[in-house]
Amino acid sequence: MRVVLAEDLALLREGLVSLLEAHDFAIAAAVGDGPSLRRALLDHRPDVAVVDVRLPPSFTDEGLQAALEARRHVPGLPVLVLSQYVEPLYARELLADGGGGIGYLLKDRVFDAAQFVDAVRRVAAGGTAMDPEVVSRLIAGGSRGTPLARLTPRETEVLELMAQGRSNAAIAERLVVTERAVTKHTANIFAKLDLAVTADDNRRVLAVLAYLNR
Repeated sequence: MRVVLAEDLALLREGLVSLLEAHDFAIAAAVGDGPSLRRALLDHRPDVAVVDVRLPPSFTDEGLQAALEARRHVPGLPVLVLSQYVEPLYARELLADGGGGIGYLLKDRVFDAAQFVDAVRRVAAGGTAMDPEVVSRLIAGGSRGTPLARLTPRETEVLELMAQGRSNAAIAERLVVTERAVTKHTANIFAKLDLAVTADDNRRVLAVLAYLNR
């Protein structure tokens, strides 16, 4: 699986390269600024891009914008964004095109190698990997709306775990309930949010997040 990596801190960039290579990823390019990232994404068209939000020369959202531009040229290009802080606006921008293969993690998650590698693989496969803190902020930001207010506390828990990209089985294990119970909660969530139920977990998660982003 080929990866384009963008991180301006050389030490962290080298560490991420070593970590990914140790888990059988091939590094197509490892760059440290926005313009280099744009070129690498379009030249290599990797299986997944792991991108720091803030890159030179602007140190604002250069990495995110480069990734979004590449997705416009290569629809569905899987992108996992890393950020030092929770930035709901960045998450909304990433989710705006409604496509799959997206992730948003805080950099702290990188230190949990298993969690980070799982997120990269999930995004590369067209799924989602949203940081729990980012999901909580998105849900909290949208909770003023009437539809979200209809959810029970348990349904809100299930929604947060769904938005992180977890399967029904994983949610059941996390909440220590049966998978059948999770299926029921999921159906209730979609009914209350007026969202059509689908067997495609990725589309389901994106639909929920897109709704919260309205």
